[in-house]
Amino acid sequence: MTISLNQVGKRFNYDWIFRRFTYTFSGTGHYAILGPNGSGKSTLLQIISGHHHHSEGDVQYLFNEQTLPSDRFFNHCAIVAPYLELVEELSLQECFDFHLHFKSFLPGFSPREIARIVGLEKAWKKQVRNFSSGMKQRARLALAIFSDVPVLLLDEPCTNLDGDGIALYQQLIRDYCGNRLVIVSSNDEAEYGFCREHIRINDYKQ
Repeated sequence: MTISLNQVGKRFNYDWIFRRFTYTFSGTGHYAILGPNGSGKSTLLQIISGHHHHSEGDVQYLFNEQTLPSDRFFNHCAIVAPYLELVEELSLQECFDFHLHFKSFLPGFSPREIARIVGLEKAWKKQVRNFSSGMKQRARLALAIFSDVPVLLLDEPCTNLDGDGIALYQQLIRDYCGNRLVIVSSNDEAEYGFCREHIRINDYKQ
């Protein structure tokens, strides 16, 4: 998968968040979008994902050397973000079953096995509304990282995780993300320390 942004900018009303962002994300590279809170790094990640539309410039996706329509990119990526809510009325089992209507899991992993890996096996029948914030984040990570997709977009992926949760996240990255394109939006090295490419959003301010 290759994602190319050419002279991309985003504004809200008359205020430009960033402008003239040109960059290519490709192959199995690991990239970090860095910047302080409110700098626009999450907005850039949402533009890459297709959740937000850019105000200027062009975003293109290339998969298997063929142009991929922007409205089909969601089939090839999974995203973790604090603002993406789980369905509170569902149990963890039902969340996983619902997810499988849209994306399959990595070959060889059953939903129950994935729950065990992320430390949620005992919550299998529990409604998400009764999860702690850390348990919800573990569930978000499980649904994204174990999706059988070539691209992972991680927006502050350790939000609400304690020390054990952060260690789990880092282990999941090591074990399951080596051969995928990963883009992390963060200002915490614990979340992006594995990334070799660093992009500083403040370099694209007016």
